[in-house]
Formats: sequence, C-alpha cells, structure tokens
Amino acid sequence: MRIYTRTGDKGQTSIIGGRVDKDDLRVQAYGTVDEANCFVGQAMAELDQETFHDILEDLEKIQHEMFDCGGDLANKAHKRPYKLQEEMIDYLEKKIDKYTESTPKLERFILPGGTKAAAAIHIARTVTRRAERLVVSLVKEDDNVAPLAQRYLNRLSDYFFALARVLNHRAGQKDVEYIRSAKVFRDGKRKEKE
Repeated sequence: MRIYTRTGDKGQTSIIGGRVDKDDLRVQAYGTVDEANCFVGQAMAELDQETFHDILEDLEKIQHEMFDCGGDLANKAHKRPYKLQEEMIDYLEKKIDKYTESTPKLERFILPGGTKAAAAIHIARTVTRRAERLVVSLVKEDDNVAPLAQRYLNRLSDYFFALARVLNHRAGQKDVEYIRSAKVFRDGKRKEKE
C-alpha cells in the first residue's frame, strides 16, 4: 500500500462530502485535534505500565475518541452518523472530578511542566484549546458542524489539566504555582467572574 496519493499536491484534500483547501477551517480544526492526539501518545510513551495502567487505559480510549472527533469534524455533508456521544463528555467530567479530588487543592494558576508525561499532557491541553477555538470559528461560518465537537474539546482540555496534575502527584512532583497569580481557585475549582 502506498502512503502518498499525490491528490493533495495542489493544496486540496478530501473530506466527507467533497474536497476543500488544506487551510480550510474544518481541516485546521481536525488537524489540530490530530496534533493534540500525538502529544497524548508521547505522554503515554513516558508512563510506566504498572504504575499508570489505569491512566494508560483511559488515554487509549480517549485517543480513539479524538479520532472520532476528527472524523466528525471532517464530516461536512453529514453523510455518516456522528461518533461523538454525550456519554463521552460525561465520562470526562467524572474523571476530572476524581482527579481533582485526588490532588492537592489549588489556589493559583500553575506553570505547565513537571514530569515528561505531564509536560506532554499540558501541551495536549493547549493544542486541544486551539482546536476548540478553531471549531468556534468554524461554527460561525458553517452551521453543519458536529454538534458535540466543541463541548467535547472543551471538556477534554479540562481533563488534560486535571490529568497532568495527577501524573505529577503520583510521581511525587509538586505543581509550581505562578508566583504573580492572584488566588483564582476556590475549593480547588476555578472562580467564576462575577
């Protein structure tokens, strides 16, 4: 099987429903989800199977869901059923709550970093936020966008934040607070602006 097709040499690519330019917002959105997924894979490569078996299982499940999200974003003509489901978002929320409860309470913003795996997950978090912003822009110009993609990405980036803290905590690595931060968290959760 050949990897290259030469069909994209003129700056276009195929999506579900036709061909579009490679810099189309839809392509940028699902390409950015793919980029985030690569950093998840990098983090997984850094984790010890015995110590982090539960997290590795979750991350493999989430990698599949990220592919689902990318596929849903590429599904311009809605010729196939969307794969993202409400239960996926519910699952992320339960994990976020569990991870938040198992780590020290936060009062201030933290600097991204710590272990190699946590640092990679922080990168996945920020790339996921970029994907979410691209979806927001896409929805403004095209009302035929997978309805759960934006919410899934929003929750996924929160999950990655909570997960990076768990990875550091289990490894005995303390989070480094941003020293010029005001207290922005109450009971471990972000304060809402009044």
